[in-house]
Amino acid sequence: MPDTTRSLLPRQVADAYVDDLIALDPITGTYLGDPGSATRLPDLSPEGTRQLAELARTTLRRLDAAEQGPGAESEHERRCARLLRERLTAQLAVIEADEPLCALSNIMSPAQEVHDVFALMPVDTEEDWRAVGARLRALPAALAGYRETLALGLEKKMYGGPRATATFIGQLTEWAGQERGWFEEFTDPAPASLRPELDEAGRLATAAVVELRDWLREVYAPAVADASDTVGRERYARWSRYFNGTDLDLDEAYAYGWAEFHRILGEMRVEAEKILPGAETPWVALAHLDEHGRHIEGVEEVRAWLQQVMDEAIEALDGTHFELAERVRKVESRIAPPGGAAAPYYTSPSEDFSRPGRTWLPTMGQTRFPVYDLVSTWYHEGVPGHHLQLAQWVHVADTLSRYQASVGMVSANAEGWALYAERLMDELGFLRDAEERLGYLDAQMMRAIRVIIDIGMHLELEIPADSPFHPGERWTAELAHEFFASHSSRPADFVESELIRYLSTPGQAIGYKLGERAWLLGRENARRAHGDSFDAKAWHMAALSQGSLGLDDLVEELSRL
Repeated sequence: MPDTTRSLLPRQVADAYVDDLIALDPITGTYLGDPGSATRLPDLSPEGTRQLAELARTTLRRLDAAEQGPGAESEHERRCARLLRERLTAQLAVIEADEPLCALSNIMSPAQEVHDVFALMPVDTEEDWRAVGARLRALPAALAGYRETLALGLEKKMYGGPRATATFIGQLTEWAGQERGWFEEFTDPAPASLRPELDEAGRLATAAVVELRDWLREVYAPAVADASDTVGRERYARWSRYFNGTDLDLDEAYAYGWAEFHRILGEMRVEAEKILPGAETPWVALAHLDEHGRHIEGVEEVRAWLQQVMDEAIEALDGTHFELAERVRKVESRIAPPGGAAAPYYTSPSEDFSRPGRTWLPTMGQTRFPVYDLVSTWYHEGVPGHHLQLAQWVHVADTLSRYQASVGMVSANAEGWALYAERLMDELGFLRDAEERLGYLDAQMMRAIRVIIDIGMHLELEIPADSPFHPGERWTAELAHEFFASHSSRPADFVESELIRYLSTPGQAIGYKLGERAWLLGRENARRAHGDSFDAKAWHMAALSQGSLGLDDLVEELSRL
């Protein structure tokens, strides 16, 4: 096939990459709403990873040529080219270091992607359910390929951490169920006429889950029992680049985390005194709210209440601080399927908005939900957080590129915006009382602690002398668990889930606070440049319509708006 790349612009190269990626990764296709992806799952074997790496290298060569052509110097082309190059280079650095060979986590491994994609599939027609059945029948091969990858990791001594391994085995056990597995139960609403084939497909999927679980328990877990749960500075820097889109000064970031810890703690003490005068710590006041504060009873009731929180935020913000297209105004509240991590999350709309943006609440078996823990979280996950940014990207994809609006997302950009959104709602007075504001500050504190312990654990840094917790000692996973638990309102299972998340996805969790810092600095620079004529609504919409940017570029681009 002749090489025609010299006639392409960078945005065309980027969008061709999306097409080629969907062919290799139908899970990405489902997220984007591609109907041709619905029956397939990706090749999770080492060969599948090799193909992804080759696609990245081929695309970079095409980009080299495209950047030399006429029109490549325009603002839109330049921004897209810079993102594409940075993202693919970061991805290749991870692959070439054999990191996929130990991709084992409680939240971001290939197995979680396979599990979670079913919840995004349309199930309105018999044809939809037949696609579900076909994808269920593809699941055994996908998990076998994943096992092949992990087995090669054992050969090459690229080990997943023992804590993450044990947690993942527990998740697989939950997916397998007692009498029927999650994949079998997923098809219960299907038409009766399809029951025999779907029941069989579900049984095959459950058997594959059990096979992977047993291999991990009998072969993998003993092999990694003495491995480290942490990754060290070199591997951490590689992952930090991948998740944040910049080569961070990790020691400066660690110091910033501590500075934020002290600032937020002071604010928390002020709000805690309003709730429970004389409380020894803010978390004593939060424990008081667990028992005596406002709360929602019932799983369906909390889902409906969270929907109301987002609907009310849209009504209040649209036309005042944002200018929202009608299709961006729709967002759905959902309950997360069981067997995942404890943290809430968001999924973007499909490219044609036939599937809207959705927030997901893991209930973890609870039926009683304190309000203080949810208000700012749903400003983060829903409106004006992830939903307004990611749905706006999809809305303006035609003027950006499919790549910038979807698979080119930099985690720290999106998480930074969502944390900025929480702060914005506080600035605008939407946190109505000390209860909601203390809950918001508790969530802010968690993000500061993430910076401290994520970097601190993996780099084994020293705890500063002015710390109220074990000053002068070096971080370990055990100390990180104790520190987080004593400075959070979250229950024990949430704290444990978060710790495993930080250990198994190094560098991702720090992007919330460091991304927020970039968004705040960009806004402040733009405000100074415009003076009294600064228009917050116009700035927000321009910022949300830029598409993805790494932290390398984010402050610069935001400051120019």
